[in-house]
Amino acid sequence: MQLTKLVHDTESLQEALAELAVAGKRIALVPTMGALHAGHVSLVELAKEHADEVIVYVFVNPKQFGPNEDYGKYPRTLDADVKMASAAGVAIVYAPSPADVYPAGFSTSVSVGPLSTILDGKSRPGHFDGVATVLAKMFMRMLPHVAVFGEKDYQQLCVIRRFVEDLDFPIEIVGAPTMREADGLAMSSRNVYLSKEERAIAPKLNEVLRSVGQAIASRSAPVKSLLDQGVVALSKAGFKVDYLELCDEDTLEPVEIFDASTRLLAAAWLGNTRLIDNIAVE
Repeated sequence: MQLTKLVHDTESLQEALAELAVAGKRIALVPTMGALHAGHVSLVELAKEHADEVIVYVFVNPKQFGPNEDYGKYPRTLDADVKMASAAGVAIVYAPSPADVYPAGFSTSVSVGPLSTILDGKSRPGHFDGVATVLAKMFMRMLPHVAVFGEKDYQQLCVIRRFVEDLDFPIEIVGAPTMREADGLAMSSRNVYLSKEERAIAPKLNEVLRSVGQAIASRSAPVKSLLDQGVVALSKAGFKVDYLELCDEDTLEPVEIFDASTRLLAAAWLGNTRLIDNIAVE
């Protein structure tokens, strides 16, 4: 098992990064909010294919949570996270405090335009501004060659690609396939919120996505009709549907007539837990 360095402050981070730079190492970053699971490990494994060493940062970012969201109760398991990162061969775990990332007087925000205001951005105003702002800071602190993000948060991946291109960050953004439980549920740190009964229902989200996606690909009915059927199916299963949309895979603009590669995205509440998922429709 590789000995992983755990650092909390910028000075210690820079010292650890300098050692890797002197050794000529190519660096990959895996950003996380902690509560690591097998899905995060898969990101690390992919990152290792693109670089010599991997850095994981663990930071529950207050700026991407709304006033009535779960910032206070979001799972924080740093000791277990470091053990998992070490087992996966991570070189550095960076776990700063909110005061370190956002010192007194901090007043800057990064906004990524229309991509940030649709789908999850519509339901969670300001969420993607918070994501882009913290990533801009982390990218500048670490200057990785590569950064790896899971496709489960597909809109986030699109937002990140947009702002990295717009602001000329010299970083390769790599998307990683969604890791799933055996029953199809997308792995997420928030899955721990689900009750036993809700956990049994949760895989229905992916099941409906796949069913609707197959129907869209076969052009068995108009796209809107198939999406409406999907919403009904999810509602009957016990979900409160936020959205179910077929979108352009790059711009995330709604697609009404299927004629190219697209992405089917969904968000739905199950009890007090908000689940998201998506699949490619080609």
